[in-house]
Amino acid sequence: MPNNEHDLDNVFQALADPTRRAVLARLTEGPATVSDLAKPFEMALPSFLQHLKVLEESGLVTSKKEGRVRTCEAQMKTLTEAEEWIAHQRAVWEGRLDRLDAYLRSLQSTEKE
Repeated sequence: MPNNEHDLDNVFQALADPTRRAVLARLTEGPATVSDLAKPFEMALPSFLQHLKVLEESGLVTSKKEGRVRTCEAQMKTLTEAEEWIAHQRAVWEGRLDRLDAYLRSLQSTEKE
């Protein structure tokens, strides 16, 4: 899991935006240059770079510069950590709902008697 709640907050904040989700989805196919990533979006490059900055600050994306070309790459470990948090929350709530279901069934069987 991310080291603290702030890290997890940053991941979910980054994933909250459809542009950033689309960039991350593209990067799951492999590394890409900033210009290639920006092509599908109708926005100025500085605006697009702000989206990349959020993704980098969250740890979902890293970039490296070679000459004049900046290449970005997805960091699946960070996404996996968020997935693990979600899975844990799902398990907690499923357990609670199972206990509620069992309790309600016991009330129903008591009423029938």
